[in-house]
Amino acid sequence: MALASADIQVKELDKRSSGQALELILSPPAAEAIPEFPLSPPKKRDLSLEEIQRKHESAEIRRKSHEAEVLKQLAEKHEKKVLQKAIEESNNFRKMAEEKLTTKMEANKENREAQLAAKLERLREKEKWMEEVRKSKEKKESED
Repeated sequence: MALASADIQVKELDKRSSGQALELILSPPAAEAIPEFPLSPPKKRDLSLEEIQRKHESAEIRRKSHEAEVLKQLAEKHEKKVLQKAIEESNNFRKMAEEKLTTKMEANKENREAQLAAKLERLREKEKWMEEVRKSKEKKESED
């Protein structure tokens, strides 16, 4: 079965259980048809020196604005890095100071305990010596 219209011709190829196959045939464009778009590029109008300078100045302003924005973003990024580094260094310093202080306090505690133990040992030895002196004195007195 073939259907025909002015621009399109439809031709049925074959029927299948899954569907139907068709072939569309498009007619070639007519010779008298005028294309919608011109084939040659539009002619450029002549620009005056003032218009060129104005465009150049506006481009320069856009370039400077873009450059300033990029510099601003870089400065903000750098500032964030500097702040982060300062915080990190502060935290590291605090940790090191805490570790130093803890180590120093432990050393002082151990030293104090050692001194106390030494004093107690000397006291025990003194008491022992005094006890021996008393016993010897009592022995002498009992002998006399």
